[in-house]
Amino acid sequence: MRTDRPLRVVLAEDSVLLREGIVGLLSRCGHEVVAAVGDAEALVAAVAEHAPDVVVTDVRMPPGFQDEGLHAAVRLRADRPTLPILVLSQYVQRSYAADLLDSGDGTGVGYLLKDRVGQVADFVEALCAVADGGTVVDPEVVRQLLRRRRDPLERLSPREREVLALVAEGRSNGAIARELVVSEAAVGKHIGGILTKLDLPPAEETHRRVLAVLAFLRA
Repeated sequence: MRTDRPLRVVLAEDSVLLREGIVGLLSRCGHEVVAAVGDAEALVAAVAEHAPDVVVTDVRMPPGFQDEGLHAAVRLRADRPTLPILVLSQYVQRSYAADLLDSGDGTGVGYLLKDRVGQVADFVEALCAVADGGTVVDPEVVRQLLRRRRDPLERLSPREREVLALVAEGRSNGAIARELVVSEAAVGKHIGGILTKLDLPPAEETHRRVLAVLAFLRA
């Protein structure tokens, strides 16, 4: 059931523009952002100080821009199992959703893609549902996770599958280009498409080419 009471919100988002936009949006809807911060440690401190009704946090934040926001959310839920938390993510990340939904007793949590913020009514309704103890998962997250369970490679074109198979054999971009009689630039473009379709965004601590090969081998 959607709550009608004004909510006290702690918001964590490193993008100043998006952070201020969400603050304005929630204020116009009658809710109060009691703290708006830009990193995970500040989020934990703000929750301790303000005891909010609900937390909204980005997944990737300083200093590493990996999953600091998610780790902070899981940590907060470990300390306060009933604390409602809505996580925003730029990409669909299976482990992120699973870690969040496994925290606490699985209620009062939400996982939305950032694009959903632009759909104001849906975003605010999701926030209220989480604050009321509901569980909200972005429909696109559900669709993509179900697709991955069937075949993580089904989104690839025939040429991209061919390129990925050669990558799995340990071929360099130059060797793949010679095998397929195309330019290295074309091979690089195909690999970029493969990484995008396999939902492997840039990350400092992981080698996306290796992760793509692992997805190929599992399939």
